[in-house]
Amino acid sequence: MSFQAYLDNIESKTGKSPSDFKELAEQKGFTENGKIRKDVKATQITDWLKAEFELGHGHAMAIYALLKGKKPD
Repeated sequence: MSFQAYLDNIESKTGKSPSDFKELAEQKGFTENGKIRKDVKATQITDWLKAEFELGHGHAMAIYALLKGKKPD
């Protein structure tokens, strides 16, 4: 599955776009100025996504990759 397909599936499931997740991560304090803070671990972000949005591990990692700067296909 392509990275874009992961993002499309996540948006279908949650109603949240990639930019929405970027904004939510900033509000949660995981990112600062669009970059993941140095003291934030991947597990903190994936645990949040799994708990709040019921994402599976692969989909949560796709959002983490997005927050790290990976661009949609």
